[in-house]
Amino acid sequence: MASEKKVFTFDEVSQHNKRGDCWLIISDKVYDVTTFIVSHPGGDEVLLSSAGKDATFDFEDVGHSDEARELMKEYYIGEIDSSTVPAPRTYIAAVQPTYNQDKTPQSIKILQFLVPILILGLALFVRQYTKKE
Repeated sequence: MASEKKVFTFDEVSQHNKRGDCWLIISDKVYDVTTFIVSHPGGDEVLLSSAGKDATFDFEDVGHSDEARELMKEYYIGEIDSSTVPAPRTYIAAVQPTYNQDKTPQSIKILQFLVPILILGLALFVRQYTKKE
């Protein structure tokens, strides 16, 4: 780690987003992980998907070990100018219409109950009066 901190803008970091030139921002610190890509336990795609971006959430979400955090010191190259980092986009869920399970009018509910009873009554009536004695 250098004694003098180098400060990078977000635009500078975002240009380093390839396999042969891969920088990450984690907790406002910039890391050049180009040489670490091949030995990353999670595979190179994990690092490449966050290359040139703020990877703080991704890094913390995985729950890295203390050893991994120590290893990061080897790849530290400076700080990020936080005023140049774009604000994270917040997800706003689309408003879903409320589902009204009880849309059926009352008259149809009554018919759904009465029609089968009427059919059953008619069947019993026909059976009773068409029986040969």
